[in-house]
Amino acid sequence: MIYISLFIFCLTLGTFFPFASETYLITLLLSEKYNVLLLLLLASVGNILGSVISWLFGYFINYFINKPWFPINKYLLQKANNIFKKYGKWSLLFSWVPFIGDPIAFVAGTFRYNLIFFLIFVSIGKVSRYLLIYFYFVIK
Repeated sequence: MIYISLFIFCLTLGTFFPFASETYLITLLLSEKYNVLLLLLLASVGNILGSVISWLFGYFINYFINKPWFPINKYLLQKANNIFKKYGKWSLLFSWVPFIGDPIAFVAGTFRYNLIFFLIFVSIGKVSRYLLIYFYFVIK
């Protein structure tokens, strides 16, 4: 059940919720009760899929942007738009950063950025972050 909750937590926080999933993962890693590889895999896949959801929202922006429940404010969207225009695919390596990562993934969708390349860059960034956390907190 813990593995499922980690996956859902990371998936949810990989979309438009500006909270970090690292705390939950670190807690589970330090407890030494669970399979480390499985924890890292589920956290990564969940968080990457969350970014794909953001990309999909961006891809279909015309259907959603004027809805009252639309979760990204205009300032963050414009900031992410400027970052993506300036740095392009390289900005996707920072899709894990709270507050700017989700809008960057969203903007990549609005630009109809290739999903395969999107997945490659987002995966590199998100998996690297979780591996760094593992090495810093567990493997000291």
